[in-house]
Amino acid sequence: MSSSTSGTGVRDMVLIHGAWQGSWAFEAWRPLLEAAGWRVHGVDLPGNGHTPASVQRPATLAGYTDHVCDVLNAIARPAVVLGHSGGGMVASQVAEALPDQVAALVYLVGMMLPSGMSYSELIAQARRDDPGWTYVGIGPHLNWSADRSSSQVSLQGALETFVHDCPAEAARAAAARLRPQPESGRAIAGQLSVQRFGRVPRLYVACRKDRSVPWALQQRMLRLQPPQAQIVLDCGHVPQLACPAALTQALLPALEVLLA
Repeated sequence: MSSSTSGTGVRDMVLIHGAWQGSWAFEAWRPLLEAAGWRVHGVDLPGNGHTPASVQRPATLAGYTDHVCDVLNAIARPAVVLGHSGGGMVASQVAEALPDQVAALVYLVGMMLPSGMSYSELIAQARRDDPGWTYVGIGPHLNWSADRSSSQVSLQGALETFVHDCPAEAARAAAARLRPQPESGRAIAGQLSVQRFGRVPRLYVACRKDRSVPWALQQRMLRLQPPQAQIVLDCGHVPQLACPAALTQALLPALEVLLA
């Protein structure tokens, strides 16, 4: 059996981007997945500056979930759902909504959180447990709208925090494509059940040099919500741009085992 197939015959992968991004965030990786035999479905979440005008949904967890569920319903067969960064929370909620249509969840340094927990609560928990632990992340690099309903990442902040280990030209191009992110779609917490979300197998892609979702928080999520499989890459927050070949070579065999 090759790495492009699985025992279940699943060959579709839905890619969910994180905050400030769009489906373009997977452009460097998509050809490698397609060359391995996968049908790739990138989504543009509502309100992210890239969504088609025909998509009339709010930039909320519910709006995001409904949008991705529409993609899954159009595919009409079980698919792997991958969430990068904050897209991990959307992926989890999609599995809760349509567990029979999600063959597996992949968290690409994604927010794999227990039911009811937001990312800010995860950070607060880590600080309570270890008062000496410091977290910077992308926060200092955000420029807020007057009413603080949306934020924009500065170019330098994106270069330093998100794409610091990506090829220079590609990193600058990606940083320049970031768009304002509605806070209504970022300050979110999923509602998940063992009976639905809990029956979907999960694989976590951890990245040791991530400056946005640091290693300590990745490890905390792995303890709080243990996945069935894990791979580790020696890169930053955007492995699909920093090392797409290494990501493909590590992920697809692990995914094949998970789907078998």
